[in-house]
Amino acid sequence: MATKITLPTDRYFDTYPAQKEIALQLYNQVADKPLVCPHGHVDPAMFADPNYSFGSPADLLLIPDHYIFRMLYSQGIALERLGVPRTDGGEVEQDHRKIWQLFADHFYLFRGTPTGMWLAHELKEVFGVEDKLCRDNAQEVYDHIEAQLAKPEFRPRAMFERFKIEVLATTDAAADTLEHHKAIRESGWQGRVVPTFRPDGVVNIDRPDWLEQIEALGETMGHDISSYKKLIQALEDRRAYFKAMGATATDHAAQIPVTGELTPAEADAIFQRALEGEADEEDAMLFTAHMLMEMARMSIEDGLVMQFHPGSFRNHNELIFDRFGFDKGCDIPVAVDYTESLEPLLNKYGNDTRLTLILFTLDETTYSRELAPLAGHYPAVKLGPPWWFHDSWNGMKRFRDQVMETAGVYNTTGFNDDTRAFPSIPARHDLARRADANWIANLVVRGVIDMEDANEMIHDLAYRLAKKAYKFE
Repeated sequence: MATKITLPTDRYFDTYPAQKEIALQLYNQVADKPLVCPHGHVDPAMFADPNYSFGSPADLLLIPDHYIFRMLYSQGIALERLGVPRTDGGEVEQDHRKIWQLFADHFYLFRGTPTGMWLAHELKEVFGVEDKLCRDNAQEVYDHIEAQLAKPEFRPRAMFERFKIEVLATTDAAADTLEHHKAIRESGWQGRVVPTFRPDGVVNIDRPDWLEQIEALGETMGHDISSYKKLIQALEDRRAYFKAMGATATDHAAQIPVTGELTPAEADAIFQRALEGEADEEDAMLFTAHMLMEMARMSIEDGLVMQFHPGSFRNHNELIFDRFGFDKGCDIPVAVDYTESLEPLLNKYGNDTRLTLILFTLDETTYSRELAPLAGHYPAVKLGPPWWFHDSWNGMKRFRDQVMETAGVYNTTGFNDDTRAFPSIPARHDLARRADANWIANLVVRGVIDMEDANEMIHDLAYRLAKKAYKFE
């Protein structure tokens, strides 16, 4: 007899009775509040077509989700066996039932992980699966999810409304024409899906696909991007178009958060070397540092919120990158410095209240040493939630414990789900709301705050802070 999925009402809360009681009371206040999703990687195409189909259960839940297949790969399971497409068109498993069976055979790997928590919620609450996934019931569960996906209420727009998503931001390259966003707007559907401007592909000249990205930007603009001046003009024009299409934010990534200014002549010299394939590592660092300064300037001028995600060694596993390309679960955190690296940018723009700079990190050692003091001082700086490897129960607790005393709740920006896996969005928000309720309840039982403060804080962390920080009001 199969074991049932259990989702206790008071799951995950600390066991001290007084704290658990308060945590549940706080959580219940926000459990059904609308979801504000200001940063993520869901494909807008699924909302452009009212009849869009997710495909098979493997298409939806496994093949695109690097949280899942990186764990399986760590146990020696080749990505080809999981149906992950190869960039060279090489052969991969096409039998989705076989892929699903392999996943179910190894479902135990996710015990105690945030992915396991999300999947339990997703399978039961979203798809109505009652039994824990295992080797023996894999095909039965596959059949059940496949039948659900055939129903109209499991189309993306219907699920968007069912999840009570108030706004969802996608992440879109600088050259993106935003055709899917345009189709959504013209369809008359009332769901709010907005783009986010991400120019990494054209400003980080050390990317292996940089020349392709520059060519794509030129095609979108209708002219070659042959100089630094033309790049700046193109980026300003694209930002204006993104904003006209509903964008409220930009997003930027770099391995290290170094900032600094170049003269226009120095910037163009590096740009020309990059076009010729002659730029070196120092050129790349200096150019990215300069472009971050330019992005801050542009954010002050056009009002777009600036998100910055440093600290990831991208594509660490060369074999996987060569076979499968970007975003395949092999990006690894590195130690970073914020205090000295951001000093040029913050001294020039950090005191300007027109700028909102939301900082993220994969280096938890910077929480109390650097990020909290920076956010607790500079008017422009806010802290994004625990990101990627740290958007977990324990990761969120560590973040709150190390950041809040110095930065305060109101220099943070609530929660974002940062996911490609659309059906996991309510599970991720639910886990975050439970973590926040539990953390606030601990403050109450220790006499740090009273219930009046606690009631305000849980609504702020679950809903209001994200909405305000990303200018969705």
